[in-house]
Amino acid sequence: MATTLALLAAALPYTLAQTSGGHAGANEGPTAADLENIQICKYTAWTWAAIIGGLLIYRWTRYLLHHVRRLANLNQGSTSDGRQKYFSLPDENYAKFKRHLITAPLFRKRHNREFKLSSALNVGTLPGRLQSLFLIGYFAMNAALCAISIDWSNTKTFYDDARNRTGVLAVMNMIPLFLLAGRNNPLIWLLDISFDTYNLVHRWIGRIVVFEAVAHTAFWMAGKIAVMGDHKGWAMIKVAMGSSQLIMSGTIGTCAFVAILLQSPSVVRHAFYETFLHVHILLAITATVAVWIHLNMLPQQALLQGAIICWAIERVVRFVWLIRNNISRGVTKAEVEALPGDAVKVTLRIAKPWKFQPGQHIYMYMPSVGLWTSHPFSLAWSDEQPEFGGEKGLPMARQDILAANKARSMSLIIRRRTGFTDKMYRKAENSAGGKFITTALVEGPYGNQSFQSYGTVMLFAAGVGITHQVPHVRDLVAAHSNGTCATRKVVLVWIIQSPEHLEWIRPWMTSILSMDKRRDILKILLFVTRPRSTKEIRSPSSSVQMFPGKPDVGALIEKEQATQVGAMAVSVCGTGSLSDDVRRAVRERCERTEMDIFEEAFSW
Repeated sequence: MATTLALLAAALPYTLAQTSGGHAGANEGPTAADLENIQICKYTAWTWAAIIGGLLIYRWTRYLLHHVRRLANLNQGSTSDGRQKYFSLPDENYAKFKRHLITAPLFRKRHNREFKLSSALNVGTLPGRLQSLFLIGYFAMNAALCAISIDWSNTKTFYDDARNRTGVLAVMNMIPLFLLAGRNNPLIWLLDISFDTYNLVHRWIGRIVVFEAVAHTAFWMAGKIAVMGDHKGWAMIKVAMGSSQLIMSGTIGTCAFVAILLQSPSVVRHAFYETFLHVHILLAITATVAVWIHLNMLPQQALLQGAIICWAIERVVRFVWLIRNNISRGVTKAEVEALPGDAVKVTLRIAKPWKFQPGQHIYMYMPSVGLWTSHPFSLAWSDEQPEFGGEKGLPMARQDILAANKARSMSLIIRRRTGFTDKMYRKAENSAGGKFITTALVEGPYGNQSFQSYGTVMLFAAGVGITHQVPHVRDLVAAHSNGTCATRKVVLVWIIQSPEHLEWIRPWMTSILSMDKRRDILKILLFVTRPRSTKEIRSPSSSVQMFPGKPDVGALIEKEQATQVGAMAVSVCGTGSLSDDVRRAVRERCERTEMDIFEEAFSW
């Protein structure tokens, strides 16, 4: 079913393009300009099909290579073993391609570190080089499609032709605009591209739609003025906006698009995110309804219908999953506990369990704290505890036995910020015992990630970013003990401000450190940036070491690269500056040995 939906979503632009025309009446045949607009829509659809096809081939080729590498190295121990040695050698051309395009920031280093006007005003981040090339290329393609085949020297027709062309393209681009906005966008898992990237593309396609809608309106107004003169033209525009349903709805739609553009800059989104989100949705609904009325009896309405179908399917899927995951012989419950260092631990008793995998995240609703709003969080841990403080009983039914290998309890560590997380922390802090239990709804899980085909894995985390890396540590140590992965070295680098932050994950790390063959594979490096005294910095063992200050990321990667086993995966989850430092260090060394970087980030 999921595959069918994905294929339908991918084919939708092309299918609908064949039904689109210009502004000819319902009983009239298409004009030459209308036929040209149909071709323009097909060009856009074929461009998307080519992009999706190319990325699909690239994704599945990499998946196949990783699978083969994992199988080939299950019993290979060190870099002296032929197979591990073979996979540690990079392909010269592909390594350059990764360094200068795939993993490259737009300019020298800065990518994930935010630009700030002040401590409260965040301007956003820079896209990567490959992302920027795609956005520039798509913007240029739309600019070219707005202009080609239009006779700009013919003052009698070019206003109408340009008006129709920009209007058709604006509606056509609403299909990927709506599709890429959804959390359940099928292209996420089909192409293995993060929602963060799709969100970036969604924002820029939205800006393109606004520019094309404004151009559509401007060409209509300019045409009236050119034909009737200034005085009569403006009078006609005023009358049409007040009396014509076609013009009035188009004007409302354009104004709503412009309003979305004006309230979408990063400064506004980050400072007032929940307000922005609600206003954004209301304006988007207003614009969509207005455009639907504007396109009444026009063939382009089929394109808008396709965009609405994409949105509706995604919302229905989200609602169904929300009900299915959270209502099953009870509802999902959350225990929220205040932790040292301005953080909370949220333990979720999932009403309907699922198989936990590293790299997963969820969207959590907590009505008693945040009403109907949801927020994304990485899953840090899972276990089989069915009830808070209760004992696990014997399975009594077939569904209980089938769920035995699925996690019933999920845990999150959430750093206190502003808004939702601040309310949650304050409520836990003011509750008896520093914790409270409430009803929650979990949407997901989304994503998963495996490093089991890599011989060497380095995991960097800053602060609460450890929640993304802990599941990888447990997964790799367990797989190594069972002989089901190629991994022979795991290095966890965690940067914290104070030793009290160790309490966030102490029970989980105790469990990991007691796992079979843990000493053979795992090394933990803890860096405390603000210790109260040097006495706090004590290394418990040779495999768990503590250091004051910030780490030299490049030196750490260089050290592990010198004794690298097989291919190396470098994962980072933390501050933007740490991500940029790790990215730079990997790019400087990825042509010496096989090395891939994985960056966990979420922007909005």
